[in-house]
Amino acid sequence: MMNIQDMLKKEFIIEDLKSRTKKETLVELADVFLRDDTNIDRDAMIEVLLEREKLGSTGIGDGIAIPHGKLAGLEKLVVSFGRSRGGVDFDSLDGRPVYIFFLLMAPENSAGQHLKALARISRMLKDVSFRESLINAESSENIYDLIVEKDGTHI
Repeated sequence: MMNIQDMLKKEFIIEDLKSRTKKETLVELADVFLRDDTNIDRDAMIEVLLEREKLGSTGIGDGIAIPHGKLAGLEKLVVSFGRSRGGVDFDSLDGRPVYIFFLLMAPENSAGQHLKALARISRMLKDVSFRESLINAESSENIYDLIVEKDGTHI
């Protein structure tokens, strides 16, 4: 069973994103991984994420985006979370701003795992009350606890 909490560390949560544009948001969400692994090629990661967005926005609607990509040299799947209080114009499918971001980076050869993690995050976010809890959470610790609790349920 794949658990998001195995990929998401507390320090990978940004409770109040400063970014206002798609690119700035991707950079801000990606930069948190450098706190943990300084071997990550930051520029390559940003490039991968921007290329993926060109194929179609990962802003899936309902105020949610799940940007993702695969990166050579990455050893394991990693997830970061960001919340935007003002919302970011992310070219979402429904045209509305995005408030909740899960960014997923996967090793190059991890197709199955990568897709399972994306599916799990999407399923978690289908729950409206869970999304509202994330938006209203008071701190990054609260956000982390909400995600771990939701991740522990069979969804």
